[in-house]
Amino acid sequence: MAVNNSVDPAAWLAQQIERGDPDLLRSMVKTMAETLMSAEADGLCGAGYGQRSEERTNRRNGYRSREWDTRAGTVELAIPKLRSGSFFPDWLLERRRRAEQALISVVATSYLLGVSTRRVDKLVEQLGIKHISKSQVSEMAKVLDAQVEAFRTRALDAGPYAFVWLDALTQKVREGGRIINVHVLVATAVNANGQREILGLEVTSAEDGAGWLAFLRGLVARGLGGVQLVISDAHAGLVEAIGASLPGASWQRCRTHYLRNLLTTVPKSAQPWVATLVRTIFDQPASEAVRAQHAWVIDALEAKYPAACEHLDAAREELLAFAAFPREIWKRIWSNNPQERLNKEIRRRTDVVGIFPDRGSIARLVGAVLAEQTDEWSEARRYMGLDVLAKARMRVIPGDTPAQNPLPQTLTA
Repeated sequence: MAVNNSVDPAAWLAQQIERGDPDLLRSMVKTMAETLMSAEADGLCGAGYGQRSEERTNRRNGYRSREWDTRAGTVELAIPKLRSGSFFPDWLLERRRRAEQALISVVATSYLLGVSTRRVDKLVEQLGIKHISKSQVSEMAKVLDAQVEAFRTRALDAGPYAFVWLDALTQKVREGGRIINVHVLVATAVNANGQREILGLEVTSAEDGAGWLAFLRGLVARGLGGVQLVISDAHAGLVEAIGASLPGASWQRCRTHYLRNLLTTVPKSAQPWVATLVRTIFDQPASEAVRAQHAWVIDALEAKYPAACEHLDAAREELLAFAAFPREIWKRIWSNNPQERLNKEIRRRTDVVGIFPDRGSIARLVGAVLAEQTDEWSEARRYMGLDVLAKARMRVIPGDTPAQNPLPQTLTA
């Protein structure tokens, strides 16, 4: 009786949800490697697994285990055995680093353009495997899509998420015979363990209030809570969506986005000086000094650049919201902005594509990048110390009385 060894994507996804496995990248690498080994073993046998064929020259004979060290961690592979002769994927297990890089490239490219058979066939030839059939590529695509979907819809149970970054990236896609711009909404946060975590992504037609509101409500439904500070640009629809879906959270205007807007009001020759001047606002030792420096910078700009002076004065409260938090928080937020670094990594991968064939391919590629980044962050050092997060939860709220906040003097200094 023939045995079907293909992977059932629905069953795999149900199993991942049941187990709550956080290491999706390692699971993706394992699944892809075992699928490629199975395809090569089928080629050596002259027929597919369990298939009756007159062209068959050999048969399978179980599996043997072998550990494979990758940047995603140690993966335990099941290597097919043959009844006659032996099978050993030296393309995978001997030249380890080159094979791993090529395999990650296969995963990324499979997301890239809807898993084109021709493109995947070219990539796996670098590993020493030839003639991957369309049905085998289709099975790989189903498994990979299920894994990214599991990442995008997982429960957000590592909260409370005190600090959240929101941003949108524009991508080009073909729709209805035209090339249009769509927006990839991305949310990043610091969880209760002090680690950075990517909460989710969504591809929308426009970066408007409705799109952001639906995205944020989806995150809340999955478990987003305990948010104290949201950092984003000043898109009107986004700010309104934050207020509607995350009541009680403060909003901080992103320094990077704000500087880009501010520098358009001064001559190009003066932009480096103005940028340096504004950055001094964020380098002060206490909240009172932050506000004093903001006022001083306004006075310094008033004579030469009145438009910049008015721009900076109008953005006072939205730009200085961070000052209500302990200084240790400021240092992490401004010295190592996770969202800006993440955007660069996404751009590095998506710029190779240029124009995507559909929205699903954008979600596949960006989802793979974000899942990989989340895994790396989970194994890295804490982004914020637990003592700093504890102070943030006890922060002084402007207008609160000492009885409502037990440590007013130490936290405002």
